[in-house]
Amino acid sequence: MFIETEDTPNPATLKFLPGRAVMGDAGTIDFIDADAVSGRSPLADALFALPGVSRVFLGNDFVSVTKSDYEDWSDLRPLVLTALMDHFVSGAPVVAEGAGITEDPIAPEDQEIVTQIKELLDTRVRPAVAGDGGDIVFRGYKDGIVRLTMQGACSGCPSSRATLKHGVENMLRHYVPEVVSVEQVEG
Repeated sequence: MFIETEDTPNPATLKFLPGRAVMGDAGTIDFIDADAVSGRSPLADALFALPGVSRVFLGNDFVSVTKSDYEDWSDLRPLVLTALMDHFVSGAPVVAEGAGITEDPIAPEDQEIVTQIKELLDTRVRPAVAGDGGDIVFRGYKDGIVRLTMQGACSGCPSSRATLKHGVENMLRHYVPEVVSVEQVEG
C-alpha cells in the first residue's frame, strides 16, 4: 500500500491519500480532539494515540491530520503513515456505525431552499475545500441564515473565515435570494 501526502493551506495540517476510500459516500467526519472520538472511529483513535496529533478529519478518500504547535512534521509524518497503513491493512472499520454530524431540523417551507443550498455546496464548494484537505458541511437554515461547519484543514486555516463570508456567502446569496448570511458553526 502506498500513501501519498499533500500539503494544505494550513501549515499545521497534512493531507494523507491512501489510494482507497476512507469514508466513501458516507460523508465526512471531523474529530476536533481525542475526546471527540470516544470510540466512534478506530482509525481516529489510532491517530490520536500518536504524540502531537491534535485533530483528525476523515474525507471520502483522504485523511487530514493536524499537528500541535510543538510537534514537527519530519517526526510525526512517518508515525501517521505507519498508523494509517496498519489500520487499512487490518481491515478494521474507519468509523463505528452512526458516527457523523447532525443537521438542525428544517422547516417544511424551507425544504426547497435547503435543497438548492446543498446542491450548490456539493457542486461548487466542497470539491475545492476537499482539494485543500477539508470539507464544508451544511448544519442548518433558518430565517435566511445558513449554518455551516468548516472541517479538516479548513477549520484551522487563517483564510477559512474569509472564504466562508466572502466566497460562500456571496455565491449562495447570488443563486438563492432567500439567503441573508452564512454563519460558522463549530464542531
